[in-house]
Amino acid sequence: MGIIQSVEPGSLADRAGLRAGDDLLAINGHRLRDVIDAQFYGAEDRVIFRFARAGVEHEIAAQRDFGQSLGITFQHPTFDIDIRRCNNLCPFCFVLQNAPRMRRALYIKDDDYRYSFLFGHFVTLTNLSDEDWARIAEQRLTPLYVSVHATDLETRRKCLRNPNAPDIMAQLRWLADHGIATHTQVVVTPGLNDGERLEETVRQLATLYPHVMSVSVVPVGLTQHHKYGYRPHTKAEAADTLRRVEAWQAEFRRAFGVRFVYATDEWYLVTGRRVPPERAYDGLALQENGLGMVRDFLDEWKRVRRTELAASDPSRLPTFDSPFRNATLVTGTLFAPVLAKAAREFTQITGVPLRVVPVKNRRLGETITVAGLLCGEDVIGQLTGATGELIILPRIMFDHPNGIALDDVSPTDIARALNRPVALADRMGDVVDALTGKNRLVFMPQADVAQLPIAREGGWAIEKYL
Repeated sequence: MGIIQSVEPGSLADRAGLRAGDDLLAINGHRLRDVIDAQFYGAEDRVIFRFARAGVEHEIAAQRDFGQSLGITFQHPTFDIDIRRCNNLCPFCFVLQNAPRMRRALYIKDDDYRYSFLFGHFVTLTNLSDEDWARIAEQRLTPLYVSVHATDLETRRKCLRNPNAPDIMAQLRWLADHGIATHTQVVVTPGLNDGERLEETVRQLATLYPHVMSVSVVPVGLTQHHKYGYRPHTKAEAADTLRRVEAWQAEFRRAFGVRFVYATDEWYLVTGRRVPPERAYDGLALQENGLGMVRDFLDEWKRVRRTELAASDPSRLPTFDSPFRNATLVTGTLFAPVLAKAAREFTQITGVPLRVVPVKNRRLGETITVAGLLCGEDVIGQLTGATGELIILPRIMFDHPNGIALDDVSPTDIARALNRPVALADRMGDVVDALTGKNRLVFMPQADVAQLPIAREGGWAIEKYL
């Protein structure tokens, strides 16, 4: 059901008299399956809404002003509530190598093309019906985000552990022929789709540029519960992959004017290489796939130093009023050196000591090094007895509608266990706000549990966040 969560004041829906709690059934005579249908069929000058309120159906028409928003937020973007399930058994799938007793949603293998269009989730295109393909073309659901892994059919079927997976190049050509652009990714697994297979994949995808807009090269992540005999990359293998990517980038930049293929941040951090400048990402917004997040962090910290922490007199430190004499910053082991450098610079400027604690992932295994996959119990266990006045955790740990980590532990649970206030942060500006009392995402040990808006829009698929 298309239950309306809120109506924007002054919008078309507001003018028509729709309100929160109404069930929007149809627009201009078309029954609605999801928010995509509402956007598509509502893009007319005259819009007829059919909705149910208190069990009674109503119909009302409204005339749209130029540029006027439809103005409806739904309780769920897909009205059937369920998400399209994956029919593959990828050996590197997070669900298949998850730890026991984690939050329930982590055991759902999602592969929904609607979430790909709406929120940038990567999908395999292996579970689409003829109706789905027709809808993608009719409603021009572009761009889509596609997990390719390999363009060679036999290799891709091994990557997906799906002997019936279709030819991805044929699917991408079909999308190109129908005006649908794609961003693609390759999760590189040693001995499976690396080396020459990776080169073949990148070069074949490049034949479809500009319809295939990008290739993100992602290192495989394997937990201690992995069962299929693969392993993470060595530092030397990561360096070789980076060398290949940079050579392709130079070639494609000459041919296309853009780099086309991009290595995610983890390759640079593992090898100790400097992350590229912002211009190296050609204006693409692929941070959700771990591409450019570190650069965003560094550039934001540079701006904070120049503005919020700048001294009016270069010979004096700026005044920094904080109710906390010190703080502990928590992150994963991969990002810890970058954060520690920023923390040292912060302390030099403000005089407020910041201690960085890289938390090892005991629940999933120490090969999982990113902050977004940290568990609350690991944070509690490794910070007990050695904490600052304020604990600052990565917000991405709790990017779930209920504001909980992978093991169902909330920021309030951590605050109570450590008997310290806990703040959530994405960047150094959030750290500054936490120390000066401006950060809204602060959880006190003795306070009642409050439902704060921790999660970002777009569902709660597990990604490799830093």
